[in-house]
Amino acid sequence: MRRADPRVVLGIHRSRHQRPLLTGALDHGVTALDTGSNYLGFTSHQVLARVAGDLLPRFSLSTKVGYFPTPNGAVHCLDPVQLSAAVAQTARELGREPDLVFLHNPERSLPGPSSEQSREVLAQACGALASATARGWCGAWGIASWNPAPLPDLIDPSTPRPSVLMVRAGLLASLPVLDAADRLTTAWGLGEEQVWGMSPFGGSTRAPIWDRIDPCLFLPPNCGLSPLQAAFRTAFHLPRVTTMAVGTDNRAHLGELTDALACDVDEQAIREYRCLLRDVYAVSPPGGPR
Repeated sequence: MRRADPRVVLGIHRSRHQRPLLTGALDHGVTALDTGSNYLGFTSHQVLARVAGDLLPRFSLSTKVGYFPTPNGAVHCLDPVQLSAAVAQTARELGREPDLVFLHNPERSLPGPSSEQSREVLAQACGALASATARGWCGAWGIASWNPAPLPDLIDPSTPRPSVLMVRAGLLASLPVLDAADRLTTAWGLGEEQVWGMSPFGGSTRAPIWDRIDPCLFLPPNCGLSPLQAAFRTAFHLPRVTTMAVGTDNRAHLGELTDALACDVDEQAIREYRCLLRDVYAVSPPGGPR
């Protein structure tokens, strides 16, 4: 069994929640687990408790609230009462208080960009999770945002401050996502260790793009990593994060990713890449003429 490495979190969004995956994660030194109340058709918490309840105390456990089941499918809601109830429910379903609860994709239910109403809605939702934390229903709270671009303009000194911000990371993260992550980190005064990345492969390691680019360009020569390992290692710098949530059902793949952490990243190459992204967006922004 490897020594625990806090830089990798096993995300189980697309996982089948099988026990061997969790034991394999522990073998590779991955002792943090991330799920969501809506994962596995809103059964993730119950399934985890059933198939691996004895293992869960060995993990630092994070989950998410914000989506709710209805007869017509999942809906997103930022109502503080519903969010508070959802946090309380996570502990009952898991059989333990989660170490961290994220407000899941708050941008989905904001009334409008940069409006005073949106500012108030976001502040109240954050306040609900802050109150739940103060009551001992979870160890800490955070924000997990797939598209953080609308959020920075809604933050002011009165907005409750999360302990963790989780955003998309990696070579497939767009410039608006990278810039918004940086602005949110600054607005909330978060340290690098409080920022997590997610989806470092854009949702799939089998996407054609991974056969067409060479992420090893962002690493020192002769680093010995595969392109996927290099893409994973590079994702920690796009944007700059300390922890990465990665989803897989393949224990060997998880081991390869943890191996990649031993390699350094070429900081100058990262800076040049972000400058190149900015130049491309300036010439042809999304939705603009091509």
